[in-house]
Amino acid sequence: MPAAPQTTNHPVFAFHEGTSPLVIAAPHVGTHIPPDIAAKLNDTGRAVRETDFHVHRLFDFARELGATTLFATHSRYVVDLNRDPAGANLYPGQFETGLCPVSDFDQNPIYPEAHNPCAAEIEFRRETYWQPYHDQLKAALDAAVARHGKALLIDAHSIRGVIPSLFEGRLPDLNFGTNSGQTLRGGTLKALQDWRVKTDTYSHVLDGRFKGGYTTRHYGALAEEIQALQIEIVQDTYLDSKTPHLYDAGIAAPLSQTLRPLIEALVAAL
Repeated sequence: MPAAPQTTNHPVFAFHEGTSPLVIAAPHVGTHIPPDIAAKLNDTGRAVRETDFHVHRLFDFARELGATTLFATHSRYVVDLNRDPAGANLYPGQFETGLCPVSDFDQNPIYPEAHNPCAAEIEFRRETYWQPYHDQLKAALDAAVARHGKALLIDAHSIRGVIPSLFEGRLPDLNFGTNSGQTLRGGTLKALQDWRVKTDTYSHVLDGRFKGGYTTRHYGALAEEIQALQIEIVQDTYLDSKTPHLYDAGIAAPLSQTLRPLIEALVAAL
């Protein structure tokens, strides 16, 4: 496995190699912004509001299942690890932020006027931050396939429940994305559907507003041996309601305990 590169003495990601076919990734949990980039942002950008705060902690059971984990350390405002490196849109015709975002989800600029990153800066960030993360993810999936002949990628995300620029109303608590059944298939997809039938503590939807980002779509179609599922979780199901960037262990525990049987069922069904 490649070693995690460092920028200004800060690793680009946190990686743990497991022994099972399960790989859990969280590309948007990082909050670090290198000083040279932070100096270019405005106050909105430096607030890193669109972080998937602590979503990886909902999967703290991962190592007990032998999972490999890959968690980003840098903010999505540095580079969005869940975007096509060529800049292709995930949802044509709908607002979305790009490879190097220039606004938050409410369309507030994160740079002072006329200070958005240029093409050369975007390419530098892609090479420096985006590529090492995806090299590691590809290596982790290849290793799982080499060990077991198959791999399951869970791409973990979280989001505010109400964002008018992205969707109407409030999202369901759990939003599962399979790119309309293309990245999770056969018995594994059935295991998800069976779990949904039995689970009513949290609201949930399959391939609704979020069908899976670049990571799910790319790696879920990479090889027949690899399947992928995006799980987009509404943040008030596990974060402190008064201080939304803080993890609330009390309200998070039931959600984590709900997710674990799902992950176990998916791995068993591979």
